[in-house]
Amino acid sequence: MTTIHRTLVLGASLIALAGCGADEIVSPGTGGDIIINNPAPTPTPTPTPTPTASLVTPAAGCPTIATTGGLTDAGTITGPTGTYRVCRLPATFTSNDTLRYIPGLLYEIRDRVNIGTDQGFSSTNTAITLTVEPGVIFFATGSSFIVANRGNRLVADGTAARPIIWTSRDNVLGLANDNTDQQWGGVVLLGRAPVSDCSTGVFNTAAAPTANPTCEGRLEGAAVATPFGGTNAADNSGSMRFNQIRFSGFELAPNNELQSLTTGGVGSGTVIENVMSFNSSDDGLEFFGGGFNTRNWAIIGASDDSIDVDTGALVNMDTVIAVQRSTTGDRLIELDSPNVADRTPTAATPQTRLQVNNFTFVARAGAPQVVQARGGAALGLTNGVIRAGTNHCFQIDEPATLAAIIGVDSVVGNCPATDPVRGGAGVTNADAAARINGGTNNNLAFTITLINNVVNGDGENGRTPFAANGRSSFFPTRTYIGGIQNAAQLTSLFQSWTCNSAVQNFNSPLGNCTSLPVYN
Repeated sequence: MTTIHRTLVLGASLIALAGCGADEIVSPGTGGDIIINNPAPTPTPTPTPTPTASLVTPAAGCPTIATTGGLTDAGTITGPTGTYRVCRLPATFTSNDTLRYIPGLLYEIRDRVNIGTDQGFSSTNTAITLTVEPGVIFFATGSSFIVANRGNRLVADGTAARPIIWTSRDNVLGLANDNTDQQWGGVVLLGRAPVSDCSTGVFNTAAAPTANPTCEGRLEGAAVATPFGGTNAADNSGSMRFNQIRFSGFELAPNNELQSLTTGGVGSGTVIENVMSFNSSDDGLEFFGGGFNTRNWAIIGASDDSIDVDTGALVNMDTVIAVQRSTTGDRLIELDSPNVADRTPTAATPQTRLQVNNFTFVARAGAPQVVQARGGAALGLTNGVIRAGTNHCFQIDEPATLAAIIGVDSVVGNCPATDPVRGGAGVTNADAAARINGGTNNNLAFTITLINNVVNGDGENGRTPFAANGRSSFFPTRTYIGGIQNAAQLTSLFQSWTCNSAVQNFNSPLGNCTSLPVYN
C-alpha cells in the first residue's frame, strides 16, 4: 500500500507542539477535602508521541543509464518536503534508457532535452525510447523543455497512485502558488503522421493533395529547427498515462510559448490518457496535425486556451474537465485549420477535425467565447456542460467552418441571452445559432446546478445524452452528459492522480499542486 504524506509545516508549529501538546496537564489549583495516607498512584505512562511524517532525505547518488555521459549529479535541492538529490538529464538521450523512481531523487530538465534525434519524414524505425517509471518527478526552470523528436518515443506511464509529475523549480522550493505559471517550457511529442500546414510554405490542397508530398511543420519557438509530420497516420510517439504537468508555458521566443503538452504530427499509435495540465501560461494543450484518441483530461488554470487544435489534427477527446482561473484564460476550445482564405485554390488537407464527448467547461467571467471554430475546421461536441458566465458560448467564423460542423448535441450552457452563438467572417449570428441550436437536445439557456465546479447536479443529470458512439467508436455509450456524473465518479476517475488548488479541488490524497507528494 502506498502511503502519501503532504507538505510538512515546520518552525513555530513544532515548537508549539513540544510546549503544549494535547496531553498537557494544567494545574487546577487547590481546595476541597484533603485525603491523608492515600495509596501512591500508579505512575502515569509517558505519552507516546504521535508519529509525524519524515522529511525527504536525498538519495545517495544518481543511477546509471546507458546514454553516453549519463546523468549529472547536480547536488541537492531543499524545499518544504525535504532535501532531494538532483540528477540532471543529458542534452540528448542516445540509448534506450529507463529513469527509475528512487526515493529522495528528482530529475532536472536543463535547457533543451532531446529524446533521440529527428529520424526524418519517411523513416519507419524507432530510434530511441525513454521510459519513465511511476512516481518520478521532473523539474525545470526558464526555457527548459523536453522533446521526443520524430521517430523516437517517450513512454511515461504513471499509475493512479503514483502519477509522473513534470513541474518547476519553484514548486520544489515551495515558492509556487495557485496563480504561478510560466515557470518552464513543457513536454513535446513529435511524430510522422500527416500535417496540413507546411513550414516550407507549400501546402497540400484538396485539388492537388500531393502538391507537397513531404509536408512537415516546425516546432514553434525552438532555437533549432525541429520538424514534425510524415505519411504514417498510425505512427507511435510513445505513451503518457497518469501525468501531471504543472506551471509550464515559458516563452521560447517572442509570442511563441510551449504548452503543458504540445504534440506535432503524432499518430494513432500514441496513447495519451489521464493527464492533468495545471496553470500553463499558454494553452493547456495544443495539437498540431497528426491524429489520435485521448481521454480523461483535467485542464486547470490555463492562461490562454484550454484546448487548441490546428494544422490538420484529427483528434477525439473523451471525458474532459477544463476550468479557468478567475483572472486569466482565453477560450476553452480554439479550433483552426488552414483554409481558402490563406491559400488557393482550396483548403489545405487534412482538414482539422476535433470531437469532444462528455465534457464540462467552466469559463471565467470576461473571457471571449467559450468555443471558437474557424478556418473550415470540423467541430463535433456531444454530451457537454458549459458554465459560461458572461461569455458567448460559440463563435463560428467563415461559411466553410459552419458547413463543416459535425454536430453539437446534448450540450447545455448558461450562455448569455443576447447572442449566445455568434458568427463572423461571412457567417451571421442567426445562421450560426440555427446550426448550433439545431442539434439534438441542446439548451443554451440552462440553469447550471454543478457541484464542486465539475460534478453534475440534478439539472445536468436530468438531461438526455446523445449516442456519441455513432460519431466515433472511441466514445462509450453513456447515460449522462458532462464530464463527471456524480461524486463517486470524480473519485474513481480523477481524485487519486490529480492535485488540489483553489481553482479546482479534487480532494486528491496527493495534496496541493503547490507541493510535492512524498511516497513511502
